[in-house]
Parts: sequence; C-alpha cells; structure tokens
Amino acid sequence: MGKAFFVLAQAADGGSNFKLLGFIVLMFAVFYFVMIRPQSKQVKEHRALLAGLKKGDDVLTQSGLYGKIYSIADKTVILEIANNVRVRVLKSSIQGLTNLPEESSAAAAKAEEKKEEK
Repeated sequence: MGKAFFVLAQAADGGSNFKLLGFIVLMFAVFYFVMIRPQSKQVKEHRALLAGLKKGDDVLTQSGLYGKIYSIADKTVILEIANNVRVRVLKSSIQGLTNLPEESSAAAAKAEEKKEEK
C-alpha cells in the first residue's frame, strides 16, 4: 500500500505542475496584451509623429507649452510660443500636433495688426 500511495502522489503532483505552468503562461499572455503591446504601439506612433514634424506645425509639448515649429534639427526643435519669443526644446518632448487655442491666435493677430499700423 505504501508504494501505491507514493505512485499516486507523484502522478497528482505532476498534474499540478502542468497546471501551474499553464497558469504562468496564461498570466504572461494577459500581461503582454494588456501592458506590453499597447505601450509598444504607442511608442511606435510617437516615433512616427516625431519623424513627420515640419516647420509651421502647431504642437504641444509634454510640459504644456503650445507653439509653432520655427525650425527643426536632429534632436531639438525651436518653437515660437509668442511673437518673436522662441524656445528650444528636445524633439522627444513634443507630445503631439494640435491647433493653438483661439485666444492666443486672436491675440497674436491683434498684435500683428498693431505692428502694421505703426
């Protein structure tokens, strides 16, 4: 009876190892589809955005600055955030393309009209 019990215990233990391995594989698959895959897709889209930037695009930086691209270098971008106010930022800090808020573009248009009158 002792040998029979030992053989049954080994068989039951081998089955639980298989279930544990299956559970680990399932958890990795869930982790991949919930976290890794969407993040890599987002990184790929951001790289495509940075590659497609051109002079004159309205952008938003990760720090919250709205601006228009004045010039582009390999790793940096010069943004014009107001009339004759330019800042240099890392290209990687550009979060996305956007339209400038109406208030700031209206204020910029008024400032240009005043310059033309003088």
